[in-house]
Amino acid sequence: MMKECNNLCDVKSCFLCSRVIADWLPAVAQKKRNFQLKKGDQLFMETETVSGIFFVFSGTIKVHKKWDNEKELIIRFAKPGDVIGHLGLGKNPTYPVSATALEQANVCFIDLEFFRSSLTVNPGLTYQMMDFFASELQESHERMRNLAHMPVKARIATALLSLRSQFGTDASGAIDLDISRQDIASYSGTTYETLFKVFTEFTKAGKLSANGKRINVLDTSFLQLVVTDDNRKT
Repeated sequence: MMKECNNLCDVKSCFLCSRVIADWLPAVAQKKRNFQLKKGDQLFMETETVSGIFFVFSGTIKVHKKWDNEKELIIRFAKPGDVIGHLGLGKNPTYPVSATALEQANVCFIDLEFFRSSLTVNPGLTYQMMDFFASELQESHERMRNLAHMPVKARIATALLSLRSQFGTDASGAIDLDISRQDIASYSGTTYETLFKVFTEFTKAGKLSANGKRINVLDTSFLQLVVTDDNRKT
């Protein structure tokens, strides 16, 4: 269970603080609430009433949604500086997704009333939010198209390339994120069993290697070819 903590946020690096005018920062410091999450803690659940917006200060949080008889589809991964919970700003005051910590994480919470005031006072923030919404909508449309039309091997290859692009690599060359096979399957829009078969095939062919929850892409060109070839077939 997440716990409230004081002074975890530096009031300058999150999505909100980095985009408001300097005179507004004291108000943010007064209104914000900080929470610390352990791995597996939920920030909020799908269908829960929206209370405010969260900004990630440290750690990684997966944003996910129920899909096909209680299966899970991971929509995206939120990293330091990202905003979560904005999808609850629409007419329906409930979160359409859930958010769960993949590792220890610290977040900053702003209630809806103060966030709306921040948008009114800070036109730069409002513009950046519009740009953020537009970009996320484009990415969402692309992901839905991929899930509907892209073969499973291509979806898995796309997911691995996306994870490496988002998180970079560690000293060993592995994707710099401890992520379970189930979460990779959920991000690829497939089952654990199917992911296991494809991983085994790619590993035996020398295209991937794994050490615990760290995945090393050994042949980037191969994964890119899987994506482009399967796209041509659809």
